[in-house]
This record gives sequence, C-alpha cells and structure tokens, in this order.
Amino acid sequence: MPTGMWWFIGAACGQLLLAVALLRTRSKESEGPRPDDVPPPQALALLRGGRRAAVTVALVALHQRGAVAAGRKHTIRANGGPGRTRDPVQLGVHGALHRAFALRDLALRPEARRAVDVLRRELRGAGLLQPPARLWVARALLGCVPLTVAAGAYATGATGTGLAGALVAGALPVLLAAVVLLRLPPATRAARRLLAGLRDRYPLPAHRREVTDGWLVQLYVALYGDPALALFLPHFSRDGGLLDRPGEVDRNRPPQERGPVPGDGAG
Repeated sequence: MPTGMWWFIGAACGQLLLAVALLRTRSKESEGPRPDDVPPPQALALLRGGRRAAVTVALVALHQRGAVAAGRKHTIRANGGPGRTRDPVQLGVHGALHRAFALRDLALRPEARRAVDVLRRELRGAGLLQPPARLWVARALLGCVPLTVAAGAYATGATGTGLAGALVAGALPVLLAAVVLLRLPPATRAARRLLAGLRDRYPLPAHRREVTDGWLVQLYVALYGDPALALFLPHFSRDGGLLDRPGEVDRNRPPQERGPVPGDGAG
C-alpha cells in the first residue's frame, strides 16, 4: 500500500472522530430537565421514536376520551370533538382527521406536522434533541469518510495488491462511519438518560389490570411503543394499524389477559 494512503486514512479517521465528538457535545442551552421533571408522553415518544411515535401517543390520549376510533382497513378516524385538551399535538392530530387516515399518512398531514415540529423545537431548546445544524455537519463528516478513502486510493495511484491493502485499511473507518450514520441519534445524551431513567422507574407491567390511570397508559406507550400498545390497547392498536408488527397483539399476552382496559374498545 502506498505510504501516502495512510494520510488519507488518517483524515478519514479524523472525520469520523470529529463527527462522534460533535454528536456527544452537550448543548450549551440546557443540560436537560431535572430528574423529577417528567415531560409529556408525546414529548417522550418523540425522543424515543420520532414523529410517528409522538402521533401514536396523541392518538392513544384521544382514543381514551372517545375522540378517535379505528376506521376501515387499518385507519384512524375522528369520532367526535377532541374533548377537553389544550395539548397542541393532540389538537393538531385530531384537526388533521378530516377523513380516515393510516397512521403513516396522518403523521405527515400539515396540521399534525406543524404541531410535532413545535414540540420538536421545544425539546431542542431544552437540550433533549440535537440542533439541526449539528446533525447536518455530523452527517456531512460521516459521508466524507468513504469519499476520503476512495480519493486516497485514486490520488496515490494504488493498484493490485497496493489497492487491495488500501481498501482493507480503509474499510474499518468506512464501516464505522456507516454504522454511526445509520444509528445517528437525534436525541441527546440527556434525553437518552431521561428515557432510561423513566424505564427504570416505570417498568412495563406484566398485566394490564395493574394500571388504571389513563396517563400512565400514555406514558408506557411513549416509553415502550408496540409492546405497550399490544398490552393496553390491543383492539384499537390492531384495527387502527398502530403496530409496526400487528401479530404482536396475539403473541404478547394469553387470551385470558385480553379483557377491557382503560381507553380501549373494539374500535
């Protein structure tokens, strides 16, 4: 392998390390909420699973008040007014239901998007989501890693065994960059610590009858996603198409555990 190739590999490793350091840098605006502060379930869902997760929790809250129901062909439809709520995400999601929508389409409706985007800005200001510019720079640096390795192989004129050696040496930073890029976390370390701490405080119960508080149901769905949906709202989740893996409803709990729960119904 040409000696000059090591300079390019070193530059690729530097880009990778800089991107990782950038993602691990704490926001100067805030260190996140205090341990006793629990953000709303929609906010926690957004930190865990993004826009779709936040809309899902909003739908759970609306369903608990009878404001939405499962429609035909795994869709969600409005079932009356939004009820007594001032939550912007719930209002935005309900306002988007001019007709029945699948969850994926509902999350992209302008009313729902705007409401979630406002929540995202609030979480960014609280130091729980990465600033967009930081994410863009990190993505650009990670994308430059394979380009730098390829440019080095071309610039040094590596051929034959030299080219093979250059590609093998450059494979590690390229693979690491690909892994980081695929798992690029929009949530900050403060957010991940918050979610982990809340999961420790609120482990998913074994039986739905252990929970009678509708807000706790929302919290469990925000923290755990599909398993909590399948546990607490099996009919609504299945018929409304809320589950990523619909079969989970039938696999998670035996038939005797599928009785009525707070906020659930035949949909």
